[in-house]
Amino acid sequence: MSGLGYALSDTVVLAKRSLLRIPRQPDLLLGFTVQPVMFVLLFVYVFGGAIQTPGFDYEDFLIPGILVQSMAFGGFVTALGLAEDLKKGLIDRFRSLPMSRAAVLTGRTTADIATNVIQVAIMLLVGLAVGFRFQTGVPDVIAGIALLLLLGYAFSWVFAFLGLAASSPEASNAYGFIVILPLTFASSAFVPVETMPSWLQTFAEVQPVTTMVDATRALFLGTPAGNDVWGAVVWAFAIILVFGWLSVWRYRRAVGR
Repeated sequence: MSGLGYALSDTVVLAKRSLLRIPRQPDLLLGFTVQPVMFVLLFVYVFGGAIQTPGFDYEDFLIPGILVQSMAFGGFVTALGLAEDLKKGLIDRFRSLPMSRAAVLTGRTTADIATNVIQVAIMLLVGLAVGFRFQTGVPDVIAGIALLLLLGYAFSWVFAFLGLAASSPEASNAYGFIVILPLTFASSAFVPVETMPSWLQTFAEVQPVTTMVDATRALFLGTPAGNDVWGAVVWAFAIILVFGWLSVWRYRRAVGR
């Protein structure tokens, strides 16, 4: 087997290890299931009547934004897992094994793809239950789901870096909320950008989450896409490159290499 083959094999093994943690700690599923569902119910039935979304029912406007937010937070298990492995010295054990060093990171982030698939499926079912309806054809819907999974994978690398940089699993989770939460709320995810104060509107229009949400709406609802779809893809790959490099750099520092 080639070096690449060994690296892929090790990635699969460590991804499986990450996924096996969920049945053993089922409370981790709350972050993938209950929390996003609560956001949907809260915004639809509590805030939805007070938010004007011209041209769309609020349910249709909201679900793409909630989906992007869910993908942005989908890597929190990676942050928790890496921070915990560092704290317990398990990373040092991995270094002593004949395995690919890259697999420690790629295995974690690859496992997030599986959990994100589950999360997207649950959120779409909940969305349909509260009144959301696709307004585009099957190819666009499939492209939208693929885009969401790509975005989720990109943000997994953000959480990988936070998990390696944090002093504890609890701190890594807190860092994730501090970094991601302002980006999701100061975007077009929950309210039209035009309703924000001018200074916040300027920020919301240029930050990546707004582009990602608008791209998802274009693929699910048929809104004018402009450059949003390609922009979201570019943002995703840029995040992967930047935070992938930062994660590798931080991992080498953490293990003394």
